[in-house]
Amino acid sequence: MSIATPKDGLAWITGASTGIGAALVAELATAGWTVIATARGADRLAALAEAHPGQVIAAPGDITDAEAMRGLVAKAEAETGKAVALAVLNAGAWQEMGAEDFDLTAFRHQIEVNLNGTAACLAAVMPAMLARKSGQIAIVASVAGYRGLPRGGAYGASKAALIALAESLRFDLMKHNVTMQVINPGFVRTPMTAVNQFPMPFLLETDDAARRIARGLQRGGFEITFPWQLAWPLKVLQLLPARLFFALLSRAGK
Repeated sequence: MSIATPKDGLAWITGASTGIGAALVAELATAGWTVIATARGADRLAALAEAHPGQVIAAPGDITDAEAMRGLVAKAEAETGKAVALAVLNAGAWQEMGAEDFDLTAFRHQIEVNLNGTAACLAAVMPAMLARKSGQIAIVASVAGYRGLPRGGAYGASKAALIALAESLRFDLMKHNVTMQVINPGFVRTPMTAVNQFPMPFLLETDDAARRIARGLQRGGFEITFPWQLAWPLKVLQLLPARLFFALLSRAGK
């Protein structure tokens, strides 16, 4: 499977206006990539492009609009004469929710952005990568997708689906020399996590997260997860039988 480099073409990052996405745009631009930066925040994207002249292409858009995603990728490729060699599908939405305050509108929004929006972006780049038999795609999910956690029903469901999607697609993509990866971060200090009213253990800064992701992209293994102090205990929870899992987390939440 191929590991993309700046000489292979463009990098495309969604959710690029703030948080992990913006930090990763800067990280890859500094490493020599020409980066298509996509998000709804056009002003922030313009500032990123100004900070990295000639390296960042501001391409605002809504990832849930599949036609718009195909169009902006095609436009950037036509203007630069390069194909998207690396896609990091990072855009996401989060709202805390449990049974007592279950909100169908908020649930649907998180599924639409996190899962369906990612699928729309896959549809914009995956066919050409298959045809070229080269390329690299990384889907940003979360350690919250490992198992159902308290107050994370909608977010966790969408991220678990992304992990399963990446796993499923990897079988076919590797036959065509296209690398599929999944990125499962823990807590990172971003505008999305700023609303959290609960403790966030092993909280990382965005620059640190971006460096870890960049290293993982270069290694090419399937999963990029961090920090290990949070990720590995959650992986252990995946192995627990249901009775023990619920008893342990119910006790921890008291």
